[in-house]
Amino acid sequence: MEHLIQAAYFLTVFLFVLGLKRMSSPATARSGIKWAGVAMGLAIVVTMLTPGLHNIGLMLLAILIGAGVAWYTGGKVAMTDMPQMVAIYNGMGGGAAAAIAAVELLRGEMDQTGMILLSVIGGLIGAVAFRGSMIAFGKLQGLISGRPITFPAQHVLNLVVLVVSLLLGATLLGGDPITLMIVLFFVAALAYGILMTLPIGGADMPVVISLYNALTGMAVAFEGFALGNAAMIVAGTVVGAAGTLLTQLMAKAMNRPISNVLFGGFGKPGAAGAEEIKGSLKAIETEDAAVMMRYASKVIIVPGYGMAVAQAQHKIRELMDLLEGLGVEVKFAIHPVAGRMPGHMNVLLAEAGVPYDRLFDLEDINAEFGSANVGLVIGANDVVNPAARTDTSSPIYGMPILNVDKAENVLVIKRGQGTGFAGIENQLFYKDNARMLYGDAQGVVSALIQQLKQLG
Repeated sequence: MEHLIQAAYFLTVFLFVLGLKRMSSPATARSGIKWAGVAMGLAIVVTMLTPGLHNIGLMLLAILIGAGVAWYTGGKVAMTDMPQMVAIYNGMGGGAAAAIAAVELLRGEMDQTGMILLSVIGGLIGAVAFRGSMIAFGKLQGLISGRPITFPAQHVLNLVVLVVSLLLGATLLGGDPITLMIVLFFVAALAYGILMTLPIGGADMPVVISLYNALTGMAVAFEGFALGNAAMIVAGTVVGAAGTLLTQLMAKAMNRPISNVLFGGFGKPGAAGAEEIKGSLKAIETEDAAVMMRYASKVIIVPGYGMAVAQAQHKIRELMDLLEGLGVEVKFAIHPVAGRMPGHMNVLLAEAGVPYDRLFDLEDINAEFGSANVGLVIGANDVVNPAARTDTSSPIYGMPILNVDKAENVLVIKRGQGTGFAGIENQLFYKDNARMLYGDAQGVVSALIQQLKQLG
């Protein structure tokens, strides 16, 4: 039986890696998720066959409850709320790893200091990922302010709580740990997860989500080593490595070190750059905007969080089809940190049926803005702000942006005149070639479609 279990775990690992590999491309991502799901199901079944396993009835009940809740909520959640779902599900993974560590430490049956150390490390990381993900969920859901929540001596308090967590964890290594110390250790770890996430603004949520994804994977891997479970070791390591690489890519896309994301308070009020903005905001009617697009040869659409909030992705797809039917070349420019999670815009546009070959990353599309007749910005802000190139005092200075301002004409669909999550004015909106289309993205795009139909 042991050989059969290990062979099944090997197959599980292979399917996890295959699933992750296929998730790297939008064209194969759906099948990748299915393969990973099969791997997880196989891992659960094989674990149930482990000799000497107790409380199988309770475990089956927990699985049924969890699967039922996930099935229901997964079907009900709107695509625009996907970042919140990713955050909370990821947090549950970290919480599960922390719970495993807590149970093993409370049982007190680990007689090797190395195994206890692995459980402590996994428990600390898992607790931080769990509580931090819950705060990220609250910010994304609007339950907590999306702005950085800061207070005097915050970094000092964070450091003190972290040190206390580490010291409490160290006391558990001596064997036969005291229950009170275990409880205090996890309380301190959970508190650090809260304090670590509160000062991070909504603009950094893509980085935060991928970071906690990495931490969850690491926590699972450490607990896998402590339990001697090969599937947990490999799955956790793969998730941790993927999350770490994605976090680095997200931070690079913002041209900011991860330490600045975690401790910089990016997006707090008053973060505006000192460079004076010249010009004025110039509105345009949908009739004139439609004429501009009708007689363009190339239109590049830049989606942002405003498109997600308005759930306008299906109307955007309809606009694309209409323009292409009129002989206009249409492409989509996707910034790595547009939206509230990695790949947020890709997911929304794919859900609306936009072909994958119309979606282009920043590096692939930026050179084409100079030849575009119209750059259509839909709810994006900081990722198209030219201040990132010119204003050294701006908090986004040096961040790679989409060069929408290089287009012959720029149309910006925006609900109002407010700033983005970085809390700074957007120089793009004041450019001579930029015109503002105020209103809800879905309503504005619908009006554009009607005007284009009339133009034929």
